[in-house]
Amino acid sequence: MTNPLAPGSLDGRVALVTGSSRGIGADTARYLAGAGASVVINYRSKAPRAEKVVAEITEAGGTAVAVGADLTDASSVASMFERAAAELGPIDVLVLNASGGMETGMGEDYAMRLNRDAQVNVVEGALPHLAPGARIVFVTSHQAHFIRTTPTMPEYEAVALSKRAGEDALRAKLPDLEAAGFEFVVVSGDMIEGTITATLLERANPGAIEARKQDAGRLFNVAEFAAEVASAAVEPVPAEHTRYVGDTSGFARVGDA
Repeated sequence: MTNPLAPGSLDGRVALVTGSSRGIGADTARYLAGAGASVVINYRSKAPRAEKVVAEITEAGGTAVAVGADLTDASSVASMFERAAAELGPIDVLVLNASGGMETGMGEDYAMRLNRDAQVNVVEGALPHLAPGARIVFVTSHQAHFIRTTPTMPEYEAVALSKRAGEDALRAKLPDLEAAGFEFVVVSGDMIEGTITATLLERANPGAIEARKQDAGRLFNVAEFAAEVASAAVEPVPAEHTRYVGDTSGFARVGDA
């Protein structure tokens, strides 16, 4: 995969990517590391998978550590940041990639706990460990970002609502973040081929992803979308603090920000 970031452009910087043991998070971490950043690979329970990403980065000449944390547990989040700062230093880039809500056996409120409450907990836990001028990147979907004005497929609605609630909660913190000198940007993309969410949606509603692909014209794959997330970590913050990835013409923009 081609790195969208210039070699050495993140030398001396530290990045932490939540949910980065696989998929979009892992590829985002690889891009950031390839540009020179020291990267924290966060995972919830799959330590071997996270260590594999670390090994790939270090074998390519980069620096990375794997740090496990349950993002719905404030004490676990605090320990993650303490270890990250102790091993690599203050964090320059925090990518809020971890999300979910379609898993079974996690409780009816899991989507809201992870996609809203945990995102706020992570940002609050990060604040004492952020470097001056640090940037926070929140990863979401068009289906969630535009949920107020554009309905989504029923199987994804609860996740979309919880992710939009998380985005709203973080946007409410913008005045305080900006006063502290920190930057914030949302990266919104359509359904991404090859993600666990797409897989679970396809199981729940066979043909749903192909239908969405037909409506959208094309869907980004994991590596392509991760490149956009990595770019959002370094490029100028766009209007309304939102970076749109792919076509949004099918989504109503009334009250979207």
